[in-house]
Amino acid sequence: MQTDIQTETARFNMIEQQIRPWDVLDPVVLALLQRIPREDFVPAQYAGLAFADIEIPLGYGQTMLSPKVEGRILQGLQIKADDRVLEIGTGSAYLTALLASAAREVVSVELHAALSQQAAKRLQAYPNVQLRVGDASQGWNAEGPYDVIVYTGSLALPPTQALASLKSGGRLFAVIGEVPVMHATLFRRLSDATDIKREVLFETCLPMLAHAPQPEKFQF
Repeated sequence: MQTDIQTETARFNMIEQQIRPWDVLDPVVLALLQRIPREDFVPAQYAGLAFADIEIPLGYGQTMLSPKVEGRILQGLQIKADDRVLEIGTGSAYLTALLASAAREVVSVELHAALSQQAAKRLQAYPNVQLRVGDASQGWNAEGPYDVIVYTGSLALPPTQALASLKSGGRLFAVIGEVPVMHATLFRRLSDATDIKREVLFETCLPMLAHAPQPEKFQF
């Protein structure tokens, strides 16, 4: 079992050797990653890997995002204190905790009830998180609109329906594409109409979000 000194050293190394070199330099984001205890959100059998540069298995085909990807997501979204956030895919709930520490409210939707129940135990110190169980692969418009939407699994196609529930000035993060080419993409609604700006932040590959719409395949 790690001592407090070992844990803090591992956290420091995670930030300095993984996250900063991936161009996460926003001091607010770095402070969040320093303050929120990632080790509290990792399944017990993987406790020794809490600060490793890997995706940690959660069961049900789900994985915990790597630390550097979590950092880039937060930096790209620029969460504000009065933001209302929709997270699609609660997973380990670590990103949920990071979002909740920066925003006014987080609605987090998880397909698997067991993962949502585990998340509820880990998030008891975050009263501004509302957990939901359901299929949000095409958005969760009933509780919208939102200032920020985050997909924690990849999509083959841009999330058209979810974009419709963004407020003016709202931001949506999703990894778009198919293996081996996926792009972490930030969508920004510039007006209340259909004026959407799209910016590729970086390249990465994530497991596909369950039930995500798929492109039509050409058949001979």
